[in-house]
Amino acid sequence: MASALSPLVDRIRQSAAAGTPLRIRGGGSKDFFGQPDAAHEVLSTQTLTGVVSYEPSELVVTVRAGTPLAQLEALLAENGQCLPFEPPHYAEGSTVGGMVAAGLSGPARASVGAVRDFVLGLQMVNGRGEALVFGGQVMKNVAGYDVSRLMAGAWGSLGLITEVSLKVLPVAPAEATLRFEMDQASALERLNAWGGQPLPLNASAWVDDAGVPCLYLRLRGAVAAVESACRKLGGERLPDVAGDWTASRDLRLPWFQERGDRDLWRLSVPQTAPVLDLPDVPYVEWHGAQRWVRATPGEGRALREAARAVGGSATLFMAGGANDTSRAPRLDPLAPPLDRIHRALKREFDPAGIFNPGRLHPDL
Repeated sequence: MASALSPLVDRIRQSAAAGTPLRIRGGGSKDFFGQPDAAHEVLSTQTLTGVVSYEPSELVVTVRAGTPLAQLEALLAENGQCLPFEPPHYAEGSTVGGMVAAGLSGPARASVGAVRDFVLGLQMVNGRGEALVFGGQVMKNVAGYDVSRLMAGAWGSLGLITEVSLKVLPVAPAEATLRFEMDQASALERLNAWGGQPLPLNASAWVDDAGVPCLYLRLRGAVAAVESACRKLGGERLPDVAGDWTASRDLRLPWFQERGDRDLWRLSVPQTAPVLDLPDVPYVEWHGAQRWVRATPGEGRALREAARAVGGSATLFMAGGANDTSRAPRLDPLAPPLDRIHRALKREFDPAGIFNPGRLHPDL
């Protein structure tokens, strides 16, 4: 590890001294997000690979940041375990460090938690070239900032993640997918009602499927619990559709492929939010909390206002092929108190401002 890390530390120190921006990159599967300048030098984690330790009985794995995510998931599967938050693979080569840096979760997010909830500890290099260690391999309370989880979703703007310890879980013994034909309002109402019942709900997706509005519900848990829920909920029980849930996770369903040159927006709203006035019929996940929308560049402001009206936020997740979004903020503007905290953290971890400038906001 030391031999692979040393050149990266030296390069960070040289870049900080010269004020040269660095674009931290794992497998490049999320290069579409943000506004990374092509002129920025790439700082690759490809040399930081390998599983440091894995204790299946302890449900903990420690792995280096450049390790392919698929490799880690294959190792866990061999032991009947998994990353329950289902991190997306938008392309081949996704890495563990990129998974944490992006902080993105798949279909089960609303039921099992987010990436940050499974990060026990990590090692990183800050903008001064200092190697730092945070957290450990056990769950515990901390005072002040929990830096391990703070790095989840920071998109590399605070430092280079070099090693991560993660909590893993056993694969559920039973799974079933149910299909219901219903409109969006009925689906949201039904999901809210089911959420208050002792059901093994794991994931949900509502989509206008070739003109037929459908709610898909995935159940996971003990065999008896899943079978009982299927009898209680009704609907059409589908054969093995694991590939469809994987395609949903990776944004490869027809709904996503058909967006053409339109932007892809991600709206994060309360699960209880009603049907929103949107320019296109959305793809709804996370029991109503995540709503994907296809929109033209001129419709971005309306999307932000619609999300804000119900206490949520909107993110320009993936720009259309012909759209110039180089100066458009990806995320909603932060409230002044939160903005001050973000800027203070950036100054503390990356005083020279060399890590992924502009990835989250044009002036950060």
